[in-house]
Amino acid sequence: MSAEYVLNGGMNELEVMEFMVGNHHYGINVAKIQEIIAWHPVTPVPNINPCIEGIFMPRKQMISVIDLRRCLGFEPFQPGDKKGLFIITQFSKLTTAFHIDEIRGIHRVSWENIHVPDTSAEAGGADLATGVVRIEDHLTVVLDFERIVSSINPEAGVKVSDLDEYEAKDRSATPILLAEDSKMLSKLIQECLRRAGYTNLIVNENGQEAWDKLNEFAADGQEKVLKKVHCIITDIEMPKMDGHTLTKLVKGHNWMKKIPVIIFSSMINDVIYKQGEELGADAQLTKPEIGRLVSVVDEMVERHENEMREAGYV
Repeated sequence: MSAEYVLNGGMNELEVMEFMVGNHHYGINVAKIQEIIAWHPVTPVPNINPCIEGIFMPRKQMISVIDLRRCLGFEPFQPGDKKGLFIITQFSKLTTAFHIDEIRGIHRVSWENIHVPDTSAEAGGADLATGVVRIEDHLTVVLDFERIVSSINPEAGVKVSDLDEYEAKDRSATPILLAEDSKMLSKLIQECLRRAGYTNLIVNENGQEAWDKLNEFAADGQEKVLKKVHCIITDIEMPKMDGHTLTKLVKGHNWMKKIPVIIFSSMINDVIYKQGEELGADAQLTKPEIGRLVSVVDEMVERHENEMREAGYV
């Protein structure tokens, strides 16, 4: 399903599948959906997170099922309830099923129209949201499924311990620009980069903020922007402007195109990877690969700084 609905990269749009959990409207980026199937009996597993209903094994693949009602703070599914559906997702190299009530449809929306939820709004999954978008006459919360999974299984997320064997060096003279909307992931990425010696970080909450910062530097000329930013690390899913659009803008600019762009996202699959290549991304990594991220940053930075020296900027 996901391959059918994935949009061309760099359009700053996404397809959102709207679905119901109880009486509440939620959404998921269609690019994360592997398939949708009818409810299936599951096998309960003892001593696991209560949000996990159990496991089942379609086509010889064992998949965990997450009860989104319980996960979002509502009354969980009961034996007498309508069975609902399973959304089977694939991201962060994991396949996971989410138990929902019903599907309402698929909508094309612009990231410009997706707003960051109020930090005080924690009920109904707002603290687990990528953003909120108005669809027809109601608001729909686009859920942060990576955060849901990592809150249930921390081993599935980015781990700072991946850098335990990494040799830290003084890289404080190397400025890195980061675009990541998840506060939790942004802090983890920053911590990992700092542990590797990259302490000169320009942190942005979305692609639009990152693009504005780059243009601020570029206003003083080519040399200024190339000295101010030696590498860009960007997520894909972000309100206001996504990482693919940011990559397209950077690589389409006369000066900025010299800056290496690393896409660091849970959504990397064959289709998304090809889109990133076409947009000019220099490297693309799946989010659990934090140790490899630092190695790739090292490689990209060395290349950029060598080019800077050859151009006489260093």
